[in-house]
Amino acid sequence: MNVENFKRRRETELKHGRVSMFATIGYIVPEYFKFDGYCSPSTGLKFADIPNGLKALSVLPKEGLAQMVAFAGFIELAVNRPTGEPGNYGKGFLGLGTLGLSASIQNPDVRAKKLAAELANGRLAMMAIMGMLFQDGLTGSAWGDWALYTDSPLRSGKLSPGFNTLPEWEKPPNGFEGLLGDQEPLGFWDP
Repeated sequence: MNVENFKRRRETELKHGRVSMFATIGYIVPEYFKFDGYCSPSTGLKFADIPNGLKALSVLPKEGLAQMVAFAGFIELAVNRPTGEPGNYGKGFLGLGTLGLSASIQNPDVRAKKLAAELANGRLAMMAIMGMLFQDGLTGSAWGDWALYTDSPLRSGKLSPGFNTLPEWEKPPNGFEGLLGDQEPLGFWDP
């Protein structure tokens, strides 16, 4: 891999991480707070009427979704200008440079620590939002009750291969029988 490929991939990772951090917060906040008023006055759609999670996509007007995509495209193409460093668009800390405030971090040690934290938090947020999307898709809610997912092989009442398939007297000894941490039906010792 050459330097240009690494920078392109790092910038892509940072962008995905930033979007995932916003998406994760966007999944959590509507569970606790929704604006009063109308999201779409012409259709009579109130913010309170929009369900959380993936179900919101079926309720939002197509024009509203198009506005969101157009705004993100505008930011990507017109506002953010690369400066040579992956993910740095010359906006400073928290993007306050866009407002004319000089908010860049001058101390190189502090800056390196904050950039590493952003990368780590972005990676965590990418995993978090994917987990929320999968759980929402399977159970109908990002905080879903797995009991509602009746198609799961673990909840179907059928024994899956390798899970408690042998009668107790035919299982090979594992050396931990009767000891603290012997956890049937898994058959391993975990202190």
